[in-house]
Amino acid sequence: MSISSPGIGSGLDISSLVSQLVAAEGESTANRLNQREAAYLADISAFGLLKSSLFSFQSTVNGLKSTSDFQQRTGVSSDSSIFTVATFSTADISSYDIEVVQLAKAQKLITKNGFFSTPTDTVGAGTLKFTQDSSSFSISVGASDTVEDVRDAINNATDNSGVRAAILVVDDGAGGTESKLVFSATKTGLDNTITVEVDEGGDGQYTEAGDLDSAGLSRLINANVDESVSALDGKIKVDSQLVLSSNNKFSSVLNGVTITAKEVGSGETLTVTEDKALVTSKVETFISSYNKLVETFTSLSSYDADSKIAGALLGNSVLRGAESSVRQYITSPVLGLNSSFTTLAELGVTTGDDGKLTLDQATLDQVLDSNFDELGAFFASTNGLSTKLDTLIEGYVNTTGVINSRTNGLQTSVDGIQEQREELDRRLGSLESRLLKQFGALDALVNSLQSQSSFLTQQLANLPGAYKPKN
Repeated sequence: MSISSPGIGSGLDISSLVSQLVAAEGESTANRLNQREAAYLADISAFGLLKSSLFSFQSTVNGLKSTSDFQQRTGVSSDSSIFTVATFSTADISSYDIEVVQLAKAQKLITKNGFFSTPTDTVGAGTLKFTQDSSSFSISVGASDTVEDVRDAINNATDNSGVRAAILVVDDGAGGTESKLVFSATKTGLDNTITVEVDEGGDGQYTEAGDLDSAGLSRLINANVDESVSALDGKIKVDSQLVLSSNNKFSSVLNGVTITAKEVGSGETLTVTEDKALVTSKVETFISSYNKLVETFTSLSSYDADSKIAGALLGNSVLRGAESSVRQYITSPVLGLNSSFTTLAELGVTTGDDGKLTLDQATLDQVLDSNFDELGAFFASTNGLSTKLDTLIEGYVNTTGVINSRTNGLQTSVDGIQEQREELDRRLGSLESRLLKQFGALDALVNSLQSQSSFLTQQLANLPGAYKPKN
């Protein structure tokens, strides 16, 4: 390996000199590239903000595209401790008298006194069959199986139709305890009444005399089981008309209304009205979302004459197009609707000097009172405002939309800047090599001339009559 020491002959700091010359050569180009890249990145960021704001407004608009959302009903119970109510858009506007006659209950069976002392008592071999309505399941009980084993077999049966078993340890009345097996229906109503049958002989017959005695596995059923809780259907009266349900929910008696009984009680009322509060909330959300979009438009297109600071997209055609199109849809009549309303202003929504929307609540309330369903048609029908705005915005924010096309072009320009930087580095590298060679040759020449000068000086000093200064 050769060792190079540029400048050793001439005394010049050639390495530093070359570095400064190369840096000076590339500085203006590097600065220009940095400025262009910063401008491209600023535009990409600004378009990202514009897209985000448009997408947020589009999400709000999409929440106003279903007519049923504007036809929601609200049900009010006169006493929610007696019954509660859930309503849907299909509910009829009316008022009803409600009486909760009876709450649904799940049946419970419990073995009688004196059969099992402890949970580890053996029960007796055979098969237990549980039936509820048209569903049934069976478990096999071995000769050594205990009360606990029977409980676990019932609870773990994969085809269990809806029976849970538990062991209750109680006082036996003689200073000790005894264990009782409890069968509970997991669902309320008469349809879920539990029937238990036993087959001690293992021949699939449940009605033989040997299966109906009070010994062995038969101790669990027949006359040896009490019904501690009877199965009951829920009962309510709607306008004095009796309605039954296997549980405490009544969803078929009134169209679009589900009544849930809580306690027995009479003299109550159910009132179904339009959900005006929900619609008002939707309109307010629309206004708020649009105003945020306006703020984005203003920020990106602003210019401060004092500070001479401009918005990132001032004068940009994409921003101007989006802003102009959205504003036009907001302020222009919406035609082709099955509605008495064609403009937002008729609903109490007007545009201020700053371009933002404001709500006149009194006007909206009047519309809700007189034309509740038509307000939904204005927003959510096929030609409604929400549909038109959604289609418009989609053209800007989707993957092949205007904004993505513009940002993709800007990203290509950013990538091009990096390629130009790499080309600049190659050019400056070549310049550095050339300058090092040139200054190296100059250094060698200076070194040679200095050597020759020293030689000539020595020779001249040795000539006869040459002046020799005293040391």
